[in-house]
Amino acid sequence: MYAVIQNGGKQYRVAPGDIIRVEKLEVEAGQTVDLNPVLMVSDDQGDARVGNPVLAGASVTATVKSHGRADKIKVFKMRRRKHYRKTQGHRQYYTELEITGIK
Repeated sequence: MYAVIQNGGKQYRVAPGDIIRVEKLEVEAGQTVDLNPVLMVSDDQGDARVGNPVLAGASVTATVKSHGRADKIKVFKMRRRKHYRKTQGHRQYYTELEITGIK
């Protein structure tokens, strides 16, 4: 059984027991969170229910494992022949979730 959820402008294919990293959520570590909206749910026989655009009555529950920051990326901007160079770094905050159930 798996589901497709949307969080932070991205879509994730999740199944019970999966560990995913999503945009930072304001929830303490160890607490349970419901992930909405659910876009699609598929059962063990391969039957899929697809929402239009969201699936009514479906929910995915997850437990917050930890919070953190991703690896640093470098942003480099340059205009040739104009003596313009700019370097910037960025580290995105994330929340690590363990999927516990799909309803």
